[in-house]
Amino acid sequence: MCSSYGTGKTEAIRTQGVPRDIGQGMRMAAEMTPRERWLAALSLEPVDRLAFWPKLDASYPMHRDASFRDMPIAEIHSWIGSDRHEGVGPGLRDVRTHTAFETIRDGDGSRDVFRSRHGELTRINRFDPTSQSRHPVCFPVKTADDVKIMTEWYADCRPEPDAEALAEVRRQREANGADALSVTHIGQSPLMHWVEWLAGVENAHYLLFDFTDDVLALFEAMHRVLVRRAEILADRHPADAFYMVENTSTTLISVDQYRTYNLDHITRYAEITKDAGRHLLLHMCGHLKDLLGDLARVPCSGFEAFTAPSLGNTTLLDGRTTCPDKCLIGGTQATDWLRPPEQIIAGIRGSLDDLPHHRGIVVTSAGVMPPWCPPETIKTVCDWVKAYPVRL
Repeated sequence: MCSSYGTGKTEAIRTQGVPRDIGQGMRMAAEMTPRERWLAALSLEPVDRLAFWPKLDASYPMHRDASFRDMPIAEIHSWIGSDRHEGVGPGLRDVRTHTAFETIRDGDGSRDVFRSRHGELTRINRFDPTSQSRHPVCFPVKTADDVKIMTEWYADCRPEPDAEALAEVRRQREANGADALSVTHIGQSPLMHWVEWLAGVENAHYLLFDFTDDVLALFEAMHRVLVRRAEILADRHPADAFYMVENTSTTLISVDQYRTYNLDHITRYAEITKDAGRHLLLHMCGHLKDLLGDLARVPCSGFEAFTAPSLGNTTLLDGRTTCPDKCLIGGTQATDWLRPPEQIIAGIRGSLDDLPHHRGIVVTSAGVMPPWCPPETIKTVCDWVKAYPVRL
């Protein structure tokens, strides 16, 4: 752990049985930049105060009054006082020999076309202007034959570094400087991508049950691509941390399915990044409580979008108890942010007070901040979080 800890009484804070009153035997961290604060939290090291990150997306300013409607997201974060968390590009390109991929814009939607020598598959997406996001409404894999075409498509994919894109990523990282944590994504594990983007929830389970060997062959082709992406990014990418954008939830898959089809894959990506001395975060915004024991064994740095009840089903105390070496990024849920600021603060205070210590905690909106939450409310909560007395 951190060398600033003493011996004797303060040694107890290394354990889950940390006393509420740790006495005067611990040195507090000096004032940190947002990036330093994030990195310390990811490593479960002392921080000067808790980091706070409200997740604002492109839809947020659209629902604000004139003073914020035309303001860039970064400026809104500055006004609030957020510890910023910024995405940068992956800096990769996919090389193919006999397959192809094309996105065709179609009004407010798009079609993703997967081409191979044995057929063509199409995913239809619709753009939702209210949330400023796209969602699949027709999935590319519907039959066992489609599974084989998609397997061929993945088997032909060879990720490689893109020198020009990596140069742009370095410029993005330098522009963020000390004011933000710079992150990029490796991808999404085969099982979750299968459910969310390739087959859809119902058909994904039917095909996995009826054509298990074929679907598992597809998973292995997808896994090979992700392993190579993880290896390249861990070795060459300047980001501070990497993500697997999992959206894991036991409302979409079962605990047994996670253990059988997902855990080994996730563990492999985490091993690659850990061996390179890099941080891997799992974005998991659903019901996780029954998976925490399994997730505790994954050598990643933390869980992001760690969502409180009732939208999620895991409290910060649940996470800290079962996963004592993981950074927990979240602690609230969307409907919390529709309440008055004093009620939001009371809920966060209760969650924080319950914890044995506050190492490895970043307070966020978990999922995307509801656009109906006023920026003034977010700033009030932010100021309170900054003043909260951390126990390290």
